[in-house]
Amino acid sequence: MFVRQSLRSSVISGASRRVSSRWFSSAVSADLPDDVVPEKQLPSKTIEEDDFEKNLRPSDVVKELDRHIVGQADAKRAVAIAMRNRWRRRQLPEELRTEVTPRNVLMIGPTGCGKTEVARRMAALGGAPFLKVEATKFTEVGYHGRDVDQIIRDLMDVSMALTKKKQTEMLRGQAKELVEDRILDLLTGPKKEGSRGRDSFRDMYRQNLLDDHEVEVDVPEGGAGADRNNVFAAGDNSNPNIQAMTDFLSRMGNGQGKKVPKERKKMPISEAKEVILEMELDKLLENIDIKKLAITAVEESGIVFIDEIDKICSSRDVMSRSADASAEGVQRDLLPLIEGTTINTKYGNVKTDYILFVASGAFHAVKPSDMLPELQGRLPIRVELNGLTEDDLYKILTEPVANLVRQQVELIKTEGVTLEFTDESIREMARLAALLNKTVENIGARRLHTVIERIMEDLSFEAAEQEKGACLKVEKELVQERLTDAMTTSDMSKYIL
Repeated sequence: MFVRQSLRSSVISGASRRVSSRWFSSAVSADLPDDVVPEKQLPSKTIEEDDFEKNLRPSDVVKELDRHIVGQADAKRAVAIAMRNRWRRRQLPEELRTEVTPRNVLMIGPTGCGKTEVARRMAALGGAPFLKVEATKFTEVGYHGRDVDQIIRDLMDVSMALTKKKQTEMLRGQAKELVEDRILDLLTGPKKEGSRGRDSFRDMYRQNLLDDHEVEVDVPEGGAGADRNNVFAAGDNSNPNIQAMTDFLSRMGNGQGKKVPKERKKMPISEAKEVILEMELDKLLENIDIKKLAITAVEESGIVFIDEIDKICSSRDVMSRSADASAEGVQRDLLPLIEGTTINTKYGNVKTDYILFVASGAFHAVKPSDMLPELQGRLPIRVELNGLTEDDLYKILTEPVANLVRQQVELIKTEGVTLEFTDESIREMARLAALLNKTVENIGARRLHTVIERIMEDLSFEAAEQEKGACLKVEKELVQERLTDAMTTSDMSKYIL
């Protein structure tokens, strides 16, 4: 009897999937240009995201960045305009859209002033594929190490995960309906019109009254097929040729009439919901070309943040080469990547013509003019970020949503102890941090981590032993006492060779 019910339920679920495949044909075409697909065919989720980007004006971007980053108004305006121009370009006619390329940005400023944070918050705000890389991790083609093409391959990995997550959320509602039908098939048999018993079970299911009831579910064996087909698992996973061969063998193993081995497990309905939901989502995602959508997302909305770009420059004033023999070669390799080229990845060929590149560097030992002239021309928008003053450090401690003071208060609060910082103590921390930046080394806002950890060392150690409801107060005198040693050491460090 159970076998017949399983066969019938599989037929019903197969019919449901055939219906869903027709629905998803519009979902695949939803990411095509607006002049190709009428708006009425777009899923509501895509329309909502497009409206969100349309309503995200540059002033709104700056306001959102102000919640997390202090100062640096010029950098915020530059990235806000760059984000808005991405949306504006997508509204242009096709013949003009291909001619409009992004204006890449070069941010110049001392370490710890917020360059990386501006780019990271910008990407999170737009929901675009974003990758942060260190320029010093790459070497010139021909040297042992990573070449710059790996940047786009890593960005594609990010885009694949992001696209799959978005599509999964879009399909979750439909998958839950399929899960409900499958579980009801296991409980009452195949669906029949006018079945009162099925309707009563449906009501109990939706009220979670059946969660403790056990059912038998056929689930795929854990990873057996993937491990068997991945014969290159010990090789270089970054090599697109190896990845392509692995994907080909996987398709040959699972897609040519060879069924994935399954095993029957008995579990409560509360667990079966999640197991069947994952299986249904996988089946629904098979009808969507995730790779195509991910490549489109990278080519149209991808953002690459290249940090420490000044470390691959050598000063032209001094007749000496950089310590890294391939540093200038990395600049030459970056030229076609930023200008626009086609990179071969394991998901397919990716064009970099419309990817936004944001580079940053402190440029202490070198100047922006020490970069290759061609690379300077590919980074036309230059934004200079200011060093942080004592007032800026005070604002960093108090204004952002997740400022350092609030973090410490909430951490100690988990022990049932109240922690309070007086305004004088916070101002003293900012003053001493600014002084340390001047006398030792200017590391910007990162100095605040050192200062606040020195102050909280004893308090954090003793908080677990305090009585519940106890109150700890940080005064100006405590700040001075805890940082006296650091100030003395900094004064002497200038004279030690």
